[in-house]
Amino acid sequence: MRGIERALSAIDSYLRERDEVREEAFKLTRDIVRASKTLVSLIFRGELEEAERRAQELEGAARELVRKLSKYPDILYSGLVYNGLSEYVEAALLLDVVRAREVRTHEELGVPPVPYLQGLGDLVGELRRLALEKVREGNLPEAWRLARVMETIYFSLSRLEYPEPLIPGVKHKADVARRLLDETIALLVHVESVGPHTRR
Repeated sequence: MRGIERALSAIDSYLRERDEVREEAFKLTRDIVRASKTLVSLIFRGELEEAERRAQELEGAARELVRKLSKYPDILYSGLVYNGLSEYVEAALLLDVVRAREVRTHEELGVPPVPYLQGLGDLVGELRRLALEKVREGNLPEAWRLARVMETIYFSLSRLEYPEPLIPGVKHKADVARRLLDETIALLVHVESVGPHTRR
């Protein structure tokens, strides 16, 4: 009887600690999602200095989340946490592209490979939005630059020939990226053909 009690006491302690970590991780994940959306909004409004400051804070939060979950890989690799990290990747890489600097790797962002790939795929949608804004502004060279980044992302993702359980959602995101890329290029070609423009 005492052996059973000792075993259950140890298990109870482990589960209590794990539950506390899980609750904290999910709170941090929700905070990261909100901060990522704020960062994207700042970028679209052109408030890049504030965006840089927020991006540093966001990176710190993402790294802290990954660190806290290093002993709990099943929580780290869960869908909710991956979703939060992919939102962070999307926002951080969007800032890289807008700043016209080299896009950072998953190691430089401090995230696992899969949410990096997921965030990279989602980035194509934000780049399309930005490209359309540049078209409205009459800045076709910048719109074409963004389209070329979209193209690079699509071809990079489409070369990853791995089963769905290994890279969940990535193939679908690559398919969506292809459609968005085709639509964006078609629009840019049309705009160039119907009116005065600046050569790219």
